[in-house]
Amino acid sequence: MKEEQRSLLLQSSSLFSPPQGVKLSYGTAGFRADASILRSTVHRVGMLAALRSLKTQSVVGLMITASHNKVTDNGVKIVDPSGGMLSQEWEPFADQLANAQTPEALLSLITEFVEKERIPFDGLQSAEILLGRDTRPSGESLLEAAKQGISSIFGAIALDLGILTTPQLHWMVRARNKGKPATEPAYFEQISSSFRCLVDLIPNEIKSNKKDNTVVVDGADGVGGEKLEVLKNMLTGLVIEVRNTGKGGGLLNDGVGADYVQKEKVVPRGFGSNDVGIRCASLDGDADRLVYFTVPTNSSSKIDLVDGDKILSLFAVFIKEQLSILTKDGNENPNNNSQARLGVVQTAYANGASTDYLKNLGLEVIFTPTGVKHLHEKAAQFDIGIYFEANGHGTILFSESWLSWLEARNNELSLASAGSEQQKAALRLLSVGKLINQAVGDALSCLLLVEAILQHKGWSIQKWNELYQDLPSRQLKVKVVDRTAVTTTNAETIAVSPPGIQEAIDAETAKHLKGRCFIRPSGTEDVIRVYAEASTQEAADSLADSVAKIVDRFLGFGSSKQ
Repeated sequence: MKEEQRSLLLQSSSLFSPPQGVKLSYGTAGFRADASILRSTVHRVGMLAALRSLKTQSVVGLMITASHNKVTDNGVKIVDPSGGMLSQEWEPFADQLANAQTPEALLSLITEFVEKERIPFDGLQSAEILLGRDTRPSGESLLEAAKQGISSIFGAIALDLGILTTPQLHWMVRARNKGKPATEPAYFEQISSSFRCLVDLIPNEIKSNKKDNTVVVDGADGVGGEKLEVLKNMLTGLVIEVRNTGKGGGLLNDGVGADYVQKEKVVPRGFGSNDVGIRCASLDGDADRLVYFTVPTNSSSKIDLVDGDKILSLFAVFIKEQLSILTKDGNENPNNNSQARLGVVQTAYANGASTDYLKNLGLEVIFTPTGVKHLHEKAAQFDIGIYFEANGHGTILFSESWLSWLEARNNELSLASAGSEQQKAALRLLSVGKLINQAVGDALSCLLLVEAILQHKGWSIQKWNELYQDLPSRQLKVKVVDRTAVTTTNAETIAVSPPGIQEAIDAETAKHLKGRCFIRPSGTEDVIRVYAEASTQEAADSLADSVAKIVDRFLGFGSSKQ
């Protein structure tokens, strides 16, 4: 490393002192903490982003957000060139960088890592980092810290894109590396025109029988509400009323947002008895999660929740239907690639009723451990992979090879049988591929796809919600001495250790009709999480309590005294 580069790194990092007595860890959400202690961390993640760009010789992203956390928190994460999350191989280095106590220790870490990874560090290569932030007041000063971190690496340039949703930045990084326009207007144009195309392709008999095309959206007083105010004016065939836009003095994520609505199952602030029966949706703080709900009666704050599992089911029904139209060919060519491998990916937290429903449709359902990285990776193995978590985070992935085949098939059909049902199905699937954000879960694009499918099928939210009835469930946390004592297999549904604990869980589960229960260690605290479901709420509660006692017996503070 050149002497000028060494001194620049030392000089830049000496301006930012790391927080004392706090150890930060890079997870799925990047680094997240109280905003007041994050300046040094964000500065170093700026350096990390520049190194990642040099290593991959591609554009990377840096997003400042704490998603559904309270407004006084903030966070930072890197977007890889694919538009996905930072490669897991780089996470331990991110931890070391964030926790280095002196500028000299930081320099030593960087020097060693650059050599090990063979990163071109001669100042001749350029690096480009796209920056975005959400609406938190702390975002601006943290963005400045990131810029200083980036400019401490020779050849690195930061491009500040201003206030964005997290999925917008992921989309832009992916687009930029594919050589496509990577601006906010390009994002809005792509999703609004794909939505228009889907609406134009709605069968005439359903169009003439048009149901209500209004949706009321809770913007969580965050960036999603702000962006939806822009997007809604570009749409035809859909009326969006946005509440909690962040402009009315409401506090971000305070009694609003998808996380609050999904966990508490009550109306968000700004919704109430006037909204009975209306189709409502809720975004989270950085607009990467979406859930729907209705207010069932005007005397209750409770809601009927339509969660990520139901969104997944709606998408799966529609795509399966379009694929079957596409392959209905009187003189089917057996070599044609139209038999797409369609897969659905869930975690063990998906409600058992949703899994049964999807399997009964004849779909391939795969389970992965908890965490978006695992879901995304598995979905990418299909021609069309759909994944969602119950919390409303998910998307649809189309393989490049299958999309190329579909483009070619659509061209064939437009010549041979333009306007046929088959060609319309091909166009719908192509439009879904353009509308959905294939980099990451995106509440804005998912909202438009849900609305397009409901209009296509002529369904109310009530009809959609009746696809299946969720099994009652209960989640508990049990404090333990050492969470690493529990190891799991089979997508976290079977506990391998400590010996005997799974047998005890099985015996308890067998006592309940439609009983299902699993335990898994938390990723962040010394607790074991218990999930239980059964045919009644009382049975689910009882099963969760019994298994929590088993965990306590094997691993709780009492167990260490034996």
